[in-house]
Amino acid sequence: MNILPIARTVHRHVDVEGVRVFYRECLPERRDAPVLLLLHGFPSASHQFRRLIDALGGQYRLIAPDYPGFGHTQAPAGFIYSFDALADIIEGFVQGLGLTRFVMYVFDFGAPVGFRLAERHPERIAGLIVQNGNAYAEGLSDGARDFIALRPDTPGAEETIHDLLTLDGTRSQYETGVADTSLIAPDGWTLDQHFLDLPGREQAQVALAFDYHSNVARYQLWQAWLREHTPPTLVTWGRHDPFFPEPGARAYLRDLPEAELHLFDTGHFALETHLPDIAPLIAGFLDRVWTAE
Repeated sequence: MNILPIARTVHRHVDVEGVRVFYRECLPERRDAPVLLLLHGFPSASHQFRRLIDALGGQYRLIAPDYPGFGHTQAPAGFIYSFDALADIIEGFVQGLGLTRFVMYVFDFGAPVGFRLAERHPERIAGLIVQNGNAYAEGLSDGARDFIALRPDTPGAEETIHDLLTLDGTRSQYETGVADTSLIAPDGWTLDQHFLDLPGREQAQVALAFDYHSNVARYQLWQAWLREHTPPTLVTWGRHDPFFPEPGARAYLRDLPEAELHLFDTGHFALETHLPDIAPLIAGFLDRVWTAE
């Protein structure tokens, strides 16, 4: 009888600078299993990786934290939400777990968090998996540009952000650009909305929305980092993403001509519809990268 390598996953917390960081981690039998740090996007949390963890966690060590302001992570009153602050906490999380080398999976908000991590500790990055995580001006849709241009003194700015934080707004992020929405489980956007509706979470998201321009300002630094360090890179991308369209995926090849690029006819949350296609690509990439050094 064949025994399938099913993931055994634990759910724990690490205290980092007063923030109680929740994370999911699978425990493969191999002690030398490749390590994959999964950095989630907006408006989601580590739960967006549950199916990927189940698919690959029997063979690889997958670790998925929730940022402050997301999921089960608890931040103290007065925490100042910015992308620098999110990166500070995830840097402390990585140090707390003693992770000295890992492949980094960046999706959406995970890109600005992850690239800040990479800037600070390039020696830790064994490889990069990019899934609809933008680092190029051409990867911003017109709608994304308009949203990023919002400032606290822009008339109607907060109302525009609030509209994105409603159940309809959350669901649309999952379904826009998807041909067959029956492939998307409603649990994702339902759970996301539960977390968005918790006390203090809306204010956190508004603060991060107003800070998003700080990421665009760092794009050239991140591109220079890619050219300098040339990490092995796998790019998987939902080409109908309403925020980060296909040119953002292709732009990585300009700085990383050896990167592996796969485009899928889906939207922003590509794993929701194309896990059977993407998971084997990730597994093959981890095997190649981890044995390369």
